[in-house]
Amino acid sequence: MALWSRMLRTLLSGYGARRGGTCSWAFSSWRAHPPLAGPLSPTGLASHWTEVFKKRGIPEARESSEYIVAHVLGAKTFQTLRPGLRTQPLTPQQLQSVQELCSRRLQRMPVQYILGEWDFQGLCLKMAPPVFIPRPETEELVEWVLEEVARRPCAVQARGGPLVLDVGCGSGAVSLSLLSQLPESQVIAVDKGDAAVSLTCENARRLRLQDRIRVLPLDVTLGGSWTHLLSWGPVDLVVSNPPYVFHQDMEQLAPEIRSYEDPAALDGGEQGMDVITRILTLAPWLLKDSGSIFLEVDPRHPELVGSWLQSRPDLHLSLVAVRRDFCGRLRFLHIQRSGP
Repeated sequence: MALWSRMLRTLLSGYGARRGGTCSWAFSSWRAHPPLAGPLSPTGLASHWTEVFKKRGIPEARESSEYIVAHVLGAKTFQTLRPGLRTQPLTPQQLQSVQELCSRRLQRMPVQYILGEWDFQGLCLKMAPPVFIPRPETEELVEWVLEEVARRPCAVQARGGPLVLDVGCGSGAVSLSLLSQLPESQVIAVDKGDAAVSLTCENARRLRLQDRIRVLPLDVTLGGSWTHLLSWGPVDLVVSNPPYVFHQDMEQLAPEIRSYEDPAALDGGEQGMDVITRILTLAPWLLKDSGSIFLEVDPRHPELVGSWLQSRPDLHLSLVAVRRDFCGRLRFLHIQRSGP
C-alpha cells in the first residue's frame, strides 16, 4: 500500500506539479536508445530502465520500471518476485515485452493502463484508457463509508445491507469494494461514459459480483427523470468521487492525466462544483430518511459546499462531517438528509 500510494500521489495528485504537453519525442528517443547486450536479470533490467526513465524525466522512475518488469514475469510487484528469479536472465521474448511496455511509459502513459490492471481495496481491477484511474484517496473514501455503515446501521435493512448509489462509477472501484466488504449490500452504479459502464460491468463479472450491481449509463448533469433508478427502492447511501477539478486547473495536470484520462471524469466546471451540486440537488428524492451522501472533493470545496447547502434549505441536507486525506488535505464530505 505504501508504495502504490506514494506512486499515485506523485503521478495523479498535485494539479500544478507538472506542466507541458504529451511527450511525442519519447518513443523516438527510446528507439534511438542502444539495444541491451548480453543476458540481463530482472534486477539489472529494472535498474537499466530506471536510469532511462530518469534521463527522460519520467516520474517515479524506479517504481515504474519495477512494476513493468514484475508484470512481464507474472508478479504483482517486484518485491513479490521469488528471490531466485530476480537474478535469472530474462528470455529474448521477455526483454522485448519489457521494452514495449517501457516505451509506453516514456510516452507518459500511466502504469495502471500499461499493466492493464491495478489493485484497489484488495481487489484486482481491469484498467483501460480513458476510464478514470482510482486514486489512493478514494480508498479512504470507501473506508469511511464502511466505518459509518458499521457505526450506524441503516434504519431499513430488509436485505441485510445498504442499497448504495455510486455516481460516476468509472472502473467500478468504489461499487465493487463496497459490495465485496458488505456481503448483503446492493449497488446502483451510474456513469455517463460508455467505456466506464462497460469496464464496471466487466470488473463485476471478473469478481463474480454482477448479481448485486446494476450498472446504468447516465449523465447526472442533464435533465430527465431519475425515477428509473429507484426500481430497487430509495437508497441508503449516495457515494461519489465526482469530477471536481476547477476548470482553470485542468491544463496544469500532469501529462499522465491530461493525455490519457477522460477529461469529463476530471473537469468539474468553473469551481469544480457542477456535478457536486447536481448530486446534492437530486439526492433528497433518492435517499431514504436520514440517508447519507459521501463525496470526495477538492480541498476548497468543504467551504463552498457548506455555503451552497445553507442557500438551499429546501433540500433538507446538512454537512455533518469533513475528513482529511493521508496528506492532511480536506478531501471528504459526509452530508445527511434530515426533515421531509
